[in-house]
Amino acid sequence: MSRIVGVRSVLAVRDLQASTRHYIDVLGFRRDFGDGTDGWSFLSRDAFKVMLGECTDATPASELGDHSYVAYVTVEGVDRFYADVRARGAEVTSAPTSKPWGLREFGLRTPDGHRYTFGEPLQAAR
Repeated sequence: MSRIVGVRSVLAVRDLQASTRHYIDVLGFRRDFGDGTDGWSFLSRDAFKVMLGECTDATPASELGDHSYVAYVTVEGVDRFYADVRARGAEVTSAPTSKPWGLREFGLRTPDGHRYTFGEPLQAAR
């Protein structure tokens, strides 16, 4: 039987070099492959993998409203992760909050307008 062993989000960005720097410098990702000269950057942080593709004529995610959400990312130590990316200059859209559905989560937006929510189960966040 086949088994899915991972996923990598593919995101259109207007300025590949600036977006790649943001993911590395602000969000703590590392470059897995590609220097951007072919229009792509493959990046990861732990199990979170993303491919950034330069699309200078694409509609910016910032113009898509609620459709600009690209992922809900489960992390261990959501408050520490929040403090780290905030100190590095991330555009936080919502501070860590304990939700009635049993998760502690916060949101951020990338310079291209892609929005992520990061969270963890409340019992783990204590």
